[in-house]
Amino acid sequence: MNLQNRLENIHSLRKYFQNLSDEELEEIKIHCRNENAWFTPESVQNSIDGIIHMLHTSSIEKWMSTYKVPETQTKPKTIGLILAGNLPMVGFHDLLCTYLSGHLALVKCSSQDTYLIKLIGKILNQHEPASIQFVERLSDFDAVIATGSDNSARYFNAYFGKYPHIIRKNRSSIAVLTGEETDQELINLGKDVFDYFGLGCRNVSKLLVPEGFDFIRLGDLWTSFHTVINHHKYANNYDYQKSIYLVNNEKHLDFGYLLLRKSPLLVSPISVLFYDHYTNASDVIEYLDNNQNKLQCIVGNNQTIAMGKTQQPELWDYADGIDTISFLLTL
Repeated sequence: MNLQNRLENIHSLRKYFQNLSDEELEEIKIHCRNENAWFTPESVQNSIDGIIHMLHTSSIEKWMSTYKVPETQTKPKTIGLILAGNLPMVGFHDLLCTYLSGHLALVKCSSQDTYLIKLIGKILNQHEPASIQFVERLSDFDAVIATGSDNSARYFNAYFGKYPHIIRKNRSSIAVLTGEETDQELINLGKDVFDYFGLGCRNVSKLLVPEGFDFIRLGDLWTSFHTVINHHKYANNYDYQKSIYLVNNEKHLDFGYLLLRKSPLLVSPISVLFYDHYTNASDVIEYLDNNQNKLQCIVGNNQTIAMGKTQQPELWDYADGIDTISFLLTL
């Protein structure tokens, strides 16, 4: 099947998600929630909306126009995809890149996120059987794209290092604030913190703020996000972290649904948001430079991503800054 056919199939996939009936959408949400308790109806809807936004025809055309993708892959490769499962359909972009590059996808799903990814595979395979295969164990592949933690990355490197590969490790996101943000900008930032309960690498897990930053104002503006505490797994994390801070007499701020604590660390536990102070712009530049290999998104008015947009990536916003299409086209 040539590139034009695959582009048409991706358009059909977008239309499928757009045209889901209320009953079909509810069934999908129930399946996802049964598979992963973090996958609430709101989280699944956010992911579906993100796919619809991402696959807009103009975005696809703009994205693909920057590459010389052959109309037909005369010798398609088999690409092993090891997908994460922290967010609904979190591995979709790797699957999309493999599909549009003309290669065959051999997919190892996370046990926490199989339903929607396999549904996408079923839809695309209707037009091109066996272009996407799902397996429990990878074998007979030509290259690998694997996403996981720092620990799993060591395992991936040991087993797949001899093949062409992209192996992703832990990343997190940070917001740089000046204290001069508008109310709406800070409310938007709340989406970057709370969407998907903060489980994604694109979620902001740390703030860089100037001395004297008004956290009380921040708490007042974020009250609309307090419903996260109604999720039992989130609430358990909140209670656990709060008890540790209280027992150890560790200074922190408590919004009643989120704990803020000053820390040099980048990655905060679920229900906790770390922060640190800076004195001037050079402090911020130095901090970001020192941690550039650990950051996925940098949020702020003077940064690469506007507040409220971390979980709305475009097709060309590659994870870890690695151009997946270019990698696939060199095989």
